[in-house]
Amino acid sequence: MKNIRFIVQPGGSITGRIRVPGDKSISHRSIMLGSLAEGVTTVTGFLEGEDSLATLKAFQAMGVEIQGPSDGKVTIHGVGLKGLKQPNHSLNMGNSGTSMRLLSGIIAGQAFASELTGDASLSKRPMKRVIDPLTLMGAKIESQDKGLPPLKIQGSEQLNAIDYTLPMASAQVKSCVLLAGLYAQGTTRVVEPAPTRDHTERMLRGFGYQVSTNKLDALATEITLQGGGRLTATHIDVPSDISSAAFYMVAASIAPGSDLVIEHVGINPTRTGVIDILKLMGANITLENQREVGGEPVADIHVRAAQLKGIAIPEALVPLAIDEFPVLFVAASAAQGTTVLTGAEELRVKESDRIQVMADALQAVGIDAQPTEDGMIVHGGQQKPQASEIISHHDHRISMAMTVAGLTAVAPITIEDCANVNTSFPRFIELANSVGLRVASESI
Repeated sequence: MKNIRFIVQPGGSITGRIRVPGDKSISHRSIMLGSLAEGVTTVTGFLEGEDSLATLKAFQAMGVEIQGPSDGKVTIHGVGLKGLKQPNHSLNMGNSGTSMRLLSGIIAGQAFASELTGDASLSKRPMKRVIDPLTLMGAKIESQDKGLPPLKIQGSEQLNAIDYTLPMASAQVKSCVLLAGLYAQGTTRVVEPAPTRDHTERMLRGFGYQVSTNKLDALATEITLQGGGRLTATHIDVPSDISSAAFYMVAASIAPGSDLVIEHVGINPTRTGVIDILKLMGANITLENQREVGGEPVADIHVRAAQLKGIAIPEALVPLAIDEFPVLFVAASAAQGTTVLTGAEELRVKESDRIQVMADALQAVGIDAQPTEDGMIVHGGQQKPQASEIISHHDHRISMAMTVAGLTAVAPITIEDCANVNTSFPRFIELANSVGLRVASESI
């Protein structure tokens, strides 16, 4: 992959109205469930990033006819739960952990074997967390040492339903087990120790599949479904991705004089930790035009500049904002006082070790950021970011977060290895420049 470098000029306010790309989590699931449904499913607002396209290509390789995407429109000719065909090559998931983990659950219930591969980053991400429950259900899975990809999965046409308590709060593991449960005999029950995004449960219901959700206590929830049902084609309008909106929410919060509206953003309560955390820090954020689209709550997010303050981030909000912490660390660096994050060890096994990589990046621009085993301590408001050259470690969220950090810097910041921004946010630079950031992109 060629190196793409971002160069961020400091200064400016963030103003205007924008719509960021479609939600990545929902885009993945629309392809998966649309392919397994009976009938023709139409999708609008689909994210045309490399991660979502990896999922789309995998289902095409398994015999599903899919048209698009074209301007966010996709048409999926579903083959039913039993209609997938053995691919004639390994399925390359690129950089997408969601694709690999969720697809593992679906392939576990097929009558054929297939291999899931990924890029260098994905090949270092832990898959034992899905291998263990799928093995309990009757699938046979071969992996590299310590459960790393590639995965060779020999499916079983008759999986066994299981009662499974997740060892960590992970929507991907929960979804993997539920998707395998579609193919299992009996009732599959998953208990999550803390709330995680519930797009899979919502979308299964949208396709007419019965899923029960029951709160066990303040944090834990059980989700159950019966195997052997059917999915019925539907229409999905994908809301804008709150994880992508987060970069602009922080930018508009920390750049003086900013006033920005981000339109049609998904505000699923299992994803709004970033809004809650920013509000606790003193951000001026209001939700306007709230509505429901295809079973998912949506709103326009109005952000005005505000002086942020450091906080101890409540651990209950951590799983609800897990993908947004790179840019929340940037918010912490601009806030007055100390921000402390704990309970976020999951950040160490994302596309990069996001605790260490963000601490290194913030230290490189002169911010006092101390990594801890399960989080970070950021002493904010002491000085503005200085000129530096940042290594993003091929992690799209690091690249975009440090672009936002450049907004309040005293001199230009250069960020290396930004090609992977296209996995989640095509046109990021174009949109950034349209609202007042000043970012150049160059290929090397």
